[in-house]
Amino acid sequence: MAHDTFKLGKLTAIIGDNEAHDGGRPGYNGVWSLRHSSSKRSLFVPGISGLNLEHIFDARVPEDRDVFFEPRTAPMEFRRISSSEAELHQPPTPVHHLESWTRFRLMAPHYLDMSFRCQARQHAFEGGFIGLFWASYINAPEDKSLYFPGGPAGGTGGQWTQLCTQRHNDQSTVRHRDDTLELEFTGARETLYRSFSPLRFDVPLFYGHFDDLVWIVMFDRAGGIRFTHSPSGGGGNAELKTSNPAWDFQFLVPKYEVMTEYGFNVRTVLRPRCSRAEIMAEYERWKSAR
Repeated sequence: MAHDTFKLGKLTAIIGDNEAHDGGRPGYNGVWSLRHSSSKRSLFVPGISGLNLEHIFDARVPEDRDVFFEPRTAPMEFRRISSSEAELHQPPTPVHHLESWTRFRLMAPHYLDMSFRCQARQHAFEGGFIGLFWASYINAPEDKSLYFPGGPAGGTGGQWTQLCTQRHNDQSTVRHRDDTLELEFTGARETLYRSFSPLRFDVPLFYGHFDDLVWIVMFDRAGGIRFTHSPSGGGGNAELKTSNPAWDFQFLVPKYEVMTEYGFNVRTVLRPRCSRAEIMAEYERWKSAR
Protein backbone atom coordinates (compact mmCIF):
# COMPACT_ATOMS: atom_id res chain seq x y z
CA MET A 1 0.00 0.00 0.00
CA ALA A 2 1.51 3.30 -1.12
CA HIS A 3 -0.80 5.62 0.84
CA ASP A 4 -3.52 5.81 3.47
CA THR A 5 -6.03 8.21 5.01
CA PHE A 6 -5.69 9.53 8.56
CA LYS A 7 -8.28 11.48 10.51
CA LEU A 8 -7.96 13.05 13.94
CA GLY A 9 -9.59 16.09 15.48
CA LYS A 10 -10.42 18.64 12.79
CA LEU A 11 -8.01 17.29 10.18
CA THR A 12 -8.10 14.61 7.51
CA ALA A 13 -4.84 13.80 5.70
CA ILE A 14 -3.87 11.44 2.91
CA ILE A 15 -0.19 10.53 3.21
CA GLY A 16 1.68 8.59 0.56
CA ASP A 17 4.89 7.86 -1.31
CA ASN A 18 5.84 9.01 -4.82
CA GLU A 19 3.86 6.41 -6.78
CA ALA A 20 0.95 7.41 -9.02
CA HIS A 21 -2.54 6.94 -7.59
CA ASP A 22 -6.14 7.62 -8.56
CA GLY A 23 -6.29 11.31 -9.28
CA GLY A 24 -2.62 11.84 -8.38
CA ARG A 25 0.49 12.21 -10.49
CA PRO A 26 3.62 10.14 -9.93
CA GLY A 27 6.57 11.82 -8.26
CA TYR A 28 4.77 13.60 -5.43
CA ASN A 29 5.36 12.29 -1.92
CA GLY A 30 4.28 13.49 1.49
CA VAL A 31 0.81 14.80 2.26
CA TRP A 32 -1.37 14.33 -0.82
CA SER A 33 -4.35 16.02 0.81
CA LEU A 34 -4.92 18.00 4.01
CA ARG A 35 -8.43 19.16 4.82
CA HIS A 36 -9.95 20.96 7.80
CA SER A 37 -13.47 19.89 8.80
CA SER A 38 -14.76 23.43 8.17
CA SER A 39 -13.46 23.48 4.58
CA LYS A 40 -14.78 21.90 1.40
CA ARG A 41 -11.36 21.52 -0.22
CA SER A 42 -7.80 20.43 0.48
CA LEU A 43 -5.13 22.96 1.33
CA PHE A 44 -2.91 21.30 -1.28
CA VAL A 45 -3.46 21.21 -5.04
CA PRO A 46 -5.39 18.04 -6.01
CA GLY A 47 -3.18 15.50 -7.75
CA ILE A 48 0.06 16.78 -6.25
CA SER A 49 0.98 17.36 -2.61
CA GLY A 50 2.36 19.32 0.30
CA LEU A 51 5.39 18.75 2.53
CA ASN A 52 6.82 17.05 -0.55
CA LEU A 53 10.52 16.20 -0.44
CA GLU A 54 11.42 17.56 -3.87
CA HIS A 55 15.17 18.17 -4.14
CA ILE A 56 18.37 16.73 -2.73
CA PHE A 57 20.97 19.24 -3.84
CA ASP A 58 24.60 20.25 -3.58
CA ALA A 59 26.88 22.68 -5.42
CA ARG A 60 26.01 21.15 -8.79
CA VAL A 61 22.72 22.22 -10.36
CA PRO A 62 21.85 19.38 -12.76
CA GLU A 63 20.03 19.74 -16.05
CA ASP A 64 18.82 16.13 -15.88
CA ARG A 65 15.26 16.23 -14.54
CA ASP A 66 15.49 12.88 -12.74
CA VAL A 67 18.56 14.07 -10.86
CA PHE A 68 17.08 17.50 -10.14
CA PHE A 69 13.98 15.84 -8.67
CA GLU A 70 15.81 12.83 -7.23
CA PRO A 71 13.55 12.30 -4.15
CA ARG A 72 10.52 12.25 -6.41
CA THR A 73 11.92 9.60 -8.76
CA ALA A 74 13.97 7.34 -6.45
CA PRO A 75 12.18 4.43 -4.73
CA MET A 76 10.29 5.26 -1.55
CA GLU A 77 8.43 3.09 0.96
CA PHE A 78 5.22 4.01 2.81
CA ARG A 79 4.43 2.54 6.23
CA ARG A 80 1.34 3.10 8.37
CA ILE A 81 2.45 3.16 12.01
CA SER A 82 -0.89 3.83 13.72
CA SER A 83 -4.26 5.45 13.10
CA SER A 84 -2.59 8.86 13.33
CA GLU A 85 1.02 8.28 12.18
CA ALA A 86 2.87 7.23 9.03
CA GLU A 87 6.45 7.07 7.81
CA LEU A 88 8.10 7.43 4.42
CA HIS A 89 11.46 5.71 4.08
CA GLN A 90 13.71 6.42 1.11
CA PRO A 91 16.67 4.03 0.77
CA PRO A 92 19.98 5.52 -0.37
CA THR A 93 19.26 7.44 -3.55
CA PRO A 94 21.13 6.65 -6.78
CA VAL A 95 23.00 9.97 -7.18
CA HIS A 96 23.52 11.46 -3.71
CA HIS A 97 23.32 8.18 -1.74
CA LEU A 98 21.19 9.80 0.93
CA GLU A 99 18.89 7.65 3.07
CA SER A 100 15.99 9.38 4.81
CA TRP A 101 13.00 8.82 7.07
CA THR A 102 10.05 11.23 7.21
CA ARG A 103 7.42 10.70 9.87
CA PHE A 104 4.02 12.43 9.90
CA ARG A 105 1.70 12.50 12.92
CA LEU A 106 -1.74 14.05 13.33
CA MET A 107 -2.56 15.55 16.72
CA ALA A 108 -5.89 16.98 17.87
CA PRO A 109 -7.36 19.37 17.25
CA HIS A 110 -5.57 20.79 14.18
CA TYR A 111 -1.90 19.78 14.12
CA LEU A 112 0.17 17.83 11.61
CA ASP A 113 3.72 17.25 12.80
CA MET A 114 6.62 16.18 10.60
CA SER A 115 9.99 14.85 11.74
CA PHE A 116 12.81 14.23 9.29
CA ARG A 117 16.14 12.45 9.65
CA CYS A 118 18.74 11.42 7.11
CA GLN A 119 22.20 9.89 6.68
CA ALA A 120 24.66 10.30 3.83
CA ARG A 121 26.00 6.85 2.88
CA GLN A 122 28.84 8.15 0.69
CA HIS A 123 30.84 11.34 0.17
CA ALA A 124 28.74 12.22 -2.86
CA PHE A 125 27.81 15.85 -2.12
CA GLU A 126 29.79 18.39 -4.16
CA GLY A 127 30.75 21.44 -2.10
CA GLY A 128 30.71 19.57 1.21
CA PHE A 129 27.11 20.42 2.15
CA ILE A 130 23.75 18.64 2.08
CA GLY A 131 20.80 20.58 0.71
CA LEU A 132 17.19 19.41 1.04
CA PHE A 133 14.06 21.12 -0.27
CA TRP A 134 10.36 20.60 0.52
CA ALA A 135 7.54 22.01 -1.62
CA SER A 136 3.91 22.58 -0.64
CA TYR A 137 1.61 23.40 -3.55
CA ILE A 138 -1.25 25.53 -2.23
CA ASN A 139 -4.69 25.20 -3.79
CA ALA A 140 -5.38 28.60 -5.39
CA PRO A 141 -5.58 30.88 -2.33
CA GLU A 142 -6.67 34.47 -2.90
CA ASP A 143 -3.65 35.67 -0.93
CA LYS A 144 -0.49 33.96 -2.20
CA SER A 145 1.81 35.57 0.37
CA LEU A 146 3.89 34.15 3.18
CA TYR A 147 4.10 36.08 6.46
CA PHE A 148 6.79 35.80 9.12
CA PRO A 149 8.51 37.81 11.87
CA GLY A 150 11.52 39.53 10.32
CA GLY A 151 12.38 42.41 8.03
CA PRO A 152 15.02 43.61 5.57
CA ALA A 153 18.57 42.34 5.87
CA GLY A 154 20.60 44.87 7.83
CA GLY A 155 17.50 46.26 9.51
CA THR A 156 16.35 45.92 13.08
CA GLY A 157 13.74 43.25 12.30
CA GLY A 158 11.06 42.34 14.77
CA GLN A 159 8.13 43.16 12.51
CA TRP A 160 5.62 41.03 10.62
CA THR A 161 6.90 40.75 7.07
CA GLN A 162 5.11 39.79 3.85
CA LEU A 163 6.71 37.88 0.98
CA CYS A 164 4.99 37.39 -2.36
CA THR A 165 7.54 36.99 -5.14
CA GLN A 166 6.74 38.39 -8.58
CA ARG A 167 7.78 35.34 -10.57
CA HIS A 168 9.21 31.86 -10.17
CA ASN A 169 12.92 31.78 -9.22
CA ASP A 170 12.98 35.52 -8.47
CA GLN A 171 14.29 36.51 -4.99
CA SER A 172 12.69 33.34 -3.72
CA THR A 173 14.57 32.29 -0.59
CA VAL A 174 14.54 33.98 2.82
CA ARG A 175 17.38 33.26 5.24
CA HIS A 176 17.52 33.69 9.00
CA ARG A 177 18.97 36.97 10.16
CA ASP A 178 22.08 35.19 11.48
CA ASP A 179 22.50 32.93 8.44
CA THR A 180 25.94 33.72 6.99
CA LEU A 181 26.32 30.53 4.94
CA GLU A 182 27.31 31.38 1.36
CA LEU A 183 26.98 28.49 -1.09
CA GLU A 184 28.59 28.34 -4.51
CA PHE A 185 26.58 26.70 -7.30
CA THR A 186 27.65 25.54 -10.75
CA GLY A 187 25.36 25.20 -13.76
CA ALA A 188 23.13 27.66 -15.55
CA ARG A 189 19.76 26.36 -14.39
CA GLU A 190 17.71 28.81 -12.35
CA THR A 191 16.41 27.40 -9.07
CA LEU A 192 14.39 28.63 -6.14
CA TYR A 193 17.11 27.68 -3.67
CA ARG A 194 19.85 29.76 -5.32
CA SER A 195 17.75 32.94 -5.64
CA PHE A 196 17.74 35.05 -2.48
CA SER A 197 15.35 37.63 -1.06
CA PRO A 198 16.61 40.81 0.62
CA LEU A 199 14.34 39.90 3.54
CA ARG A 200 15.35 37.91 6.62
CA PHE A 201 13.31 36.01 9.19
CA ASP A 202 13.84 36.33 12.96
CA VAL A 203 11.64 33.49 14.28
CA PRO A 204 11.52 30.10 12.51
CA LEU A 205 7.88 30.18 11.45
CA PHE A 206 5.73 31.37 8.58
CA TYR A 207 2.04 31.38 7.84
CA GLY A 208 -0.31 31.87 4.90
CA HIS A 209 -4.05 32.35 4.46
CA PHE A 210 -6.27 29.76 2.83
CA ASP A 211 -9.96 30.66 2.54
CA ASP A 212 -11.11 31.15 6.16
CA LEU A 213 -8.15 29.19 7.51
CA VAL A 214 -4.54 29.90 8.35
CA TRP A 215 -1.71 27.42 7.78
CA ILE A 216 1.18 27.92 10.19
CA VAL A 217 4.53 26.16 9.67
CA MET A 218 6.91 26.19 12.65
CA PHE A 219 10.43 24.76 13.00
CA ASP A 220 12.36 23.52 16.01
CA ARG A 221 15.43 25.54 15.02
CA ALA A 222 16.53 28.47 12.86
CA GLY A 223 19.96 27.09 11.96
CA GLY A 224 19.92 25.38 8.57
CA ILE A 225 16.31 26.42 7.82
CA ARG A 226 15.37 28.65 4.90
CA PHE A 227 11.91 29.69 3.62
CA THR A 228 11.13 29.73 -0.09
CA HIS A 229 8.22 31.14 -2.11
CA SER A 230 6.94 30.83 -5.65
CA PRO A 231 3.78 32.57 -6.91
CA SER A 232 3.13 29.79 -9.45
CA GLY A 233 5.07 26.68 -8.41
CA GLY A 234 1.90 24.58 -8.27
CA GLY A 235 0.74 25.51 -11.77
CA GLY A 236 -2.58 27.16 -12.54
CA ASN A 237 -6.22 26.83 -11.58
CA ALA A 238 -8.30 27.27 -14.74
CA GLU A 239 -11.64 27.45 -12.90
CA LEU A 240 -10.55 30.24 -10.57
CA LYS A 241 -8.27 31.84 -13.18
CA THR A 242 -5.33 32.10 -10.85
CA SER A 243 -2.09 30.33 -9.98
CA ASN A 244 -1.20 27.89 -7.23
CA PRO A 245 1.69 29.26 -5.16
CA ALA A 246 4.35 27.12 -3.52
CA TRP A 247 5.11 27.71 0.17
CA ASP A 248 8.40 25.85 0.58
CA PHE A 249 11.33 25.41 2.92
CA GLN A 250 14.87 24.04 2.98
CA PHE A 251 17.17 22.26 5.42
CA LEU A 252 20.94 22.67 5.00
CA VAL A 253 23.77 20.74 6.62
CA PRO A 254 26.85 22.89 5.91
CA LYS A 255 29.53 20.31 6.81
CA TYR A 256 28.30 16.74 6.85
CA GLU A 257 29.86 13.44 7.84
CA VAL A 258 29.05 10.10 6.28
CA MET A 259 26.87 7.76 8.42
CA THR A 260 25.94 10.61 10.76
CA GLU A 261 22.27 11.37 11.36
CA TYR A 262 20.88 14.85 10.77
CA GLY A 263 17.31 16.05 11.11
CA PHE A 264 14.74 18.54 12.33
CA ASN A 265 11.09 18.80 13.39
CA VAL A 266 8.18 20.81 12.03
CA ARG A 267 4.74 21.50 13.45
CA THR A 268 2.08 22.66 11.01
CA VAL A 269 -1.24 24.10 12.16
CA LEU A 270 -4.35 24.29 9.96
CA ARG A 271 -7.00 26.18 11.88
CA PRO A 272 -9.53 29.00 11.49
CA ARG A 273 -7.89 32.37 11.02
CA CYS A 274 -6.65 33.97 14.20
CA SER A 275 -4.66 36.97 15.39
CA ARG A 276 -0.91 37.19 15.04
CA ALA A 277 -0.70 37.10 18.83
CA GLU A 278 -2.38 33.69 18.74
CA ILE A 279 0.00 32.52 16.00
CA MET A 280 2.93 33.41 18.23
CA ALA A 281 1.18 31.71 21.16
CA GLU A 282 0.93 28.51 19.08
CA TYR A 283 4.67 28.69 18.50
CA GLU A 284 5.50 29.41 22.15
CA ARG A 285 3.30 26.56 23.40
CA TRP A 286 5.00 24.10 21.03
CA LYS A 287 8.44 25.45 21.91
CA SER A 288 7.75 25.08 25.63
CA ALA A 289 6.35 21.57 25.21
CA ARG A 290 9.54 20.45 23.45
